[in-house]
Amino acid sequence: MRRRNSSNASRRSSTFRRRSENLHFDEFGFALTKRKHQKIHQRCHDYSYPQLSPVRVKELCELLSYWNGASFICRSQIERFIRMGIPPSLRGRVWKCLLTTDSLIETSDFNYQKCLSEVRGPLVDLGVSEYGILSAIATLSETQNDLGLNHQQPSSCPETSYSVDDITVFRQIALDLQRSFPTHRSLMGESPEAIEGQAKLFRVLIAYAKYNPQVGYSQGMSYIAAVLLMQLEEEEAFWALTALLDKPKYLAELFDVGLTKIQHQVKMFDQFLKHRKPKLFQHMESAGVLTVHFVMPWFLTLFTSLPCWDSVLAVWDLIILHGLSAVFRTTLTIIELLEPKLMDLNDEGALLPLLLRVPVDVAQYTVLVPALWNTEVQDWELKCMDSLVLDESHHGLKEENSENQKVTHQSQVSGGGNENVSTPPEEEKTTEKDSVTGVKKVLNRVIRLAQRYLLNPMGRQGLEEKGSQTQAKPRQRSPAPRRGLRTRTSASLTHAQIRTRRRSQQRGRAQQPAVWGSSGDLTGASVNVTDTAGNGKADRDTTPNKRLSLLC
Repeated sequence: MRRRNSSNASRRSSTFRRRSENLHFDEFGFALTKRKHQKIHQRCHDYSYPQLSPVRVKELCELLSYWNGASFICRSQIERFIRMGIPPSLRGRVWKCLLTTDSLIETSDFNYQKCLSEVRGPLVDLGVSEYGILSAIATLSETQNDLGLNHQQPSSCPETSYSVDDITVFRQIALDLQRSFPTHRSLMGESPEAIEGQAKLFRVLIAYAKYNPQVGYSQGMSYIAAVLLMQLEEEEAFWALTALLDKPKYLAELFDVGLTKIQHQVKMFDQFLKHRKPKLFQHMESAGVLTVHFVMPWFLTLFTSLPCWDSVLAVWDLIILHGLSAVFRTTLTIIELLEPKLMDLNDEGALLPLLLRVPVDVAQYTVLVPALWNTEVQDWELKCMDSLVLDESHHGLKEENSENQKVTHQSQVSGGGNENVSTPPEEEKTTEKDSVTGVKKVLNRVIRLAQRYLLNPMGRQGLEEKGSQTQAKPRQRSPAPRRGLRTRTSASLTHAQIRTRRRSQQRGRAQQPAVWGSSGDLTGASVNVTDTAGNGKADRDTTPNKRLSLLC
């Protein structure tokens, strides 16, 4: 088997060498293909990104030379340059400044080179080289199967330094290497540049799996690491990958061992799309297209499947600037641009390919990037969607527990013989009421959150300060509407008129007007009412009709 695999690999390598010798590459390193093959490889080489003037390039270089990540001025200036378009030659420096990789290297105790030397030991024991990791997939699979059957390391080889987990990670990375950008010159074929590029990508990914064993390696990381290696040196790309995957601002809520985090984020976008685009969401749902079918590939690969690479890099600039919210922003922008075409289609077989393979006329720089900057996604919206998903999952767990309790109760009743113990209908009614009230509470909370941020432009802080001030002050009784009217009208009167009016009011108070009581007798209309706060007494007019009191 191994001889056959090696012979097949040698044949493939020879054909790859012939093809790579005759190929030409574009400015970003992707192989130029004929028009008829561009649909297969899903790459467009007609780039339309803007070119900065030499003056602007000089200004950007000066900004990067005195860069301070904590400075608001620096961040606002770099955002201005990202809007104009980062030159390809300076993109790596911009990413390093925004990700603060230098400070991460200084504060971390992890040694990249030492980790690689520790990884090479198991590879030597397996007879695998980092420069031939693709051709060693069959060997790794056989060794993994052998160890899986034995459930432990073979007793005949006690000196081996590898485990089942090591081989699993090696094999998974090797499988993903051959899928990651197969038309890019640094990963394509068997040329020296491609072999070195594949080895770099393998080393970066295995080093991160050792650096963060709680996350390890998962699908999609190979695409992210490959993009970083296109812009940065090997060790710089490793620390940039660490910053992206570990910092909560970026992709820490996307990657984990069981892919549970990204499932939660997909559910969040599902709720987000339902609130932003209800008609489109209903149309796609009726056609049988779920958001998980196309959102998860976009999130895992950070939109590297888009056909125009200059648009991909502009999207990455925004993500590295703003973090995870830019991922939601980009997804919403693409769906909004595709909305007219999606609404005209009614079949899943037509809708899903359009979403998985975004057309060039939507993905090109002059269309996608301006629409991306015009789309806004607020942080409070994402927090609302997060709370909605958490409440739904909590409510679903409650329903599962109640169903399990019903099943166990019914089994106890059926096994109890003559003891007929049935759940009263009142409990069923209360559970239904609880579910309805729970949904109402969630909706009311979302509405209150939205009103809190939408009605007051100053945001939550202003509202909290107002609430604290109103709580600190004792409640004062608001003046009667008639008195407020009098004060407004008296402002335009003369002092003499005000004095005569006050005298007439005092005379009217001295003479108590009388009205008819409920028993037919005459009763006094002016009653002294003690304030509930105990602050004093206030004269309150209790007459139902003041004209009657004046007539009396």
